[in-house]
Amino acid sequence: MQNLRRLVPSLSSLVVFEAAGRLGSFTLAGKELGMSQAAVSYAIKQLEDVLGVNLFARQHRRVELTSMGERFHRDVSMGLSYITQSADTLAQAKRDRHVTLSVSTAFATYWMLPRLAAFREAYPDIDLRLQTTDRDVDLVTEGITLGVRRGFGDWQAYDCALIADERISAIASPAYLEQRGTPRSPTELRAHRLIHLEEPYRPTPDWRQWFASCDPAPFTDNGQGLRLNDYALVLQAVLEGQGVALGWDYLTDRYMAGGLVERAVDHVFATDAGFYVVWPRGAVLHEDAQAVRDWMIAQGAATMTSKPKRASAPMQTRTV
Repeated sequence: MQNLRRLVPSLSSLVVFEAAGRLGSFTLAGKELGMSQAAVSYAIKQLEDVLGVNLFARQHRRVELTSMGERFHRDVSMGLSYITQSADTLAQAKRDRHVTLSVSTAFATYWMLPRLAAFREAYPDIDLRLQTTDRDVDLVTEGITLGVRRGFGDWQAYDCALIADERISAIASPAYLEQRGTPRSPTELRAHRLIHLEEPYRPTPDWRQWFASCDPAPFTDNGQGLRLNDYALVLQAVLEGQGVALGWDYLTDRYMAGGLVERAVDHVFATDAGFYVVWPRGAVLHEDAQAVRDWMIAQGAATMTSKPKRASAPMQTRTV
């Protein structure tokens, strides 16, 4: 490289030379490069003086490469072509370095969107794209960067980090409880209008499991109550005073804090499961993806309940 710097007055002179040789005109080269014809002529003359050869034969209103010029032009063109291709590949990788996050509609609506403005402020240059789906898709097959999964942190195909422990409360609107009365125990809650979430693809705890965690009497689902297959509809039904539903604390904490919903009874069902950000096992995430992942972990840690955490620090990830 030191020899190149000694032999070539500036690397830009090679760009000028390539254009002039390809177009056969200093004037046209100047137009392509945004330079004057005189500036092109001066750059070529400097290059010729350093190399000690005539690269062009100047003729009336046109120029032609000499035999030495043709040989040099082939090499310069090839070298600049490789550099251009490599630079374009790097630039394309930067343009394509968006981060796709695959999540449920409920997670996108109640966890991600309320925090999205803060994320944009913290990371204005990261192109984060939310992809909602009603089932847990294969991240590798679908070309997705990150996903959110409910589970126990033991996926064979994914590395993971904990966002939130699963804690489930029986929630209702204040208006409903005022009208129907606040149950004094889980046993009394059985007599209330229960709203059921019937997830078609993602298994989730139901009322039977919730009651089993706090009431020795078995719960019999007699088919009554409101049944919905989307959690957004479930929560909207709660807000409209249609009954009592299971509320995942990490999704409903803002509604709870704002007084829009409240616990119908004090019991909270803490399962052994959690909600994790996951990515393909062994994948080397680019820095934007790492930033999104670490931000989600930190957000989860900031609002984690008092239940003992399975991930001891925001930056800790789990590989099984």
